[in-house]
Amino acid sequence: MKVSDDPKVTLITHSLGSCIGLAVYDPVVKVGGMLHYMLPDSELDTRKAKKSPLMFADTSIPILFKSCYKLGAVKSRMIVKVAGGSQVMDASGVFNIGKRNYAALRKIFWRNKVLIDAEDIGGTVNRTMRLSIATGELSLKVPGHGYKIL
Repeated sequence: MKVSDDPKVTLITHSLGSCIGLAVYDPVVKVGGMLHYMLPDSELDTRKAKKSPLMFADTSIPILFKSCYKLGAVKSRMIVKVAGGSQVMDASGVFNIGKRNYAALRKIFWRNKVLIDAEDIGGTVNRTMRLSIATGELSLKVPGHGYKIL
């Protein structure tokens, strides 16, 4: 996870497979943040969650939002974009980590009245996500498709 209010910064996360990439941006104060989490629920491994809370949706998403608020972002102005949740290494769908990661995010957002402005979820591809702090533009790189604006 990274947050910034520096317009020279571009936040990037690579290799979003079953993981979820969450980008938030407040266009008024030009504060943005990006999170790349791996698992839906910290109850899967409470010891690891205490050591690495950014690995889990339920512990990392609140940290991302609160970190942006500390830089002046306001929840009602934030633009929210999501990518990932693929089924890359689990072709048979036994574990469905990507779907479970996305469902965890939606549940947290529903409880907190957060709407998603754009998303690119599912499939069987990895994605790279880039967020420009200067403009709030979020681009995705998808193998075989190049970059697209989300």
